[in-house]
Amino acid sequence: MENLFERPIFAHSTVIRIFTARSIFMIKAINIQKSYGDLKVLKGVDLEIKKGEVVSIVGASGAGKTTLLQILGTLDSPTNPSESSLFINDTNVTALNDKNLARFRNEHIGFIFQFHQLLPEFTALENVCIPAFIKKTPKEEAEKRAKELLDFLGLKDRYHHKPNALSGGEQQRVAVARSLMNNPSVVLADEPSGNLDSESADNLHKLFFKLRDEFGQTFVLVTHNLELADMADRKLTMVDGLIVS
Repeated sequence: MENLFERPIFAHSTVIRIFTARSIFMIKAINIQKSYGDLKVLKGVDLEIKKGEVVSIVGASGAGKTTLLQILGTLDSPTNPSESSLFINDTNVTALNDKNLARFRNEHIGFIFQFHQLLPEFTALENVCIPAFIKKTPKEEAEKRAKELLDFLGLKDRYHHKPNALSGGEQQRVAVARSLMNNPSVVLADEPSGNLDSESADNLHKLFFKLRDEFGQTFVLVTHNLELADMADRKLTMVDGLIVS
């Protein structure tokens, strides 16, 4: 495990640099707006998240939490691109073309979803390998790293189990391993424990902090679970498309 997370974060990437010195911020979002027709979901969000922070985002349904997370993850874009900016690990992702943005997302952002989003026809090992295969990592190298991640997450005996043969907590740990596969700079999680029993949820919450402490990843967690939210280094509250605290 000693070399598991020592690979360069920006190896083989085409990115645009904007600073001569590295920022302390992993994420810096400026004036992020998002509308669907006449419905304004995000109304000018400004956000700074330091490297290595675990930040939770809370708020009522419809406050804009998931929309903001999707934009931070480059899965969606602001409605006002000429008036907004998004920097991730000193890279202006709003300046990347579609090809380079997809590459950046694959290599530097990990995602964890409430319902796992594991492919049912593939084993745990195969599911974890998917981001590496997209990156065109050789199969032997990808499987070695996937096994190390699964071992670390207590799933050594589950390599060849398909999702329907895993418990809910095990499925979510496979999803966590998949999110870490390409050693991302930041991990974004949308209601990661919302579909788990209380014991599994508690174990998952503790895991996020263990990963941060051991490997330095930055975590942004959208959650209705106040216990998880309060464990974070910072808790941000969204109301009507704005961060209010």
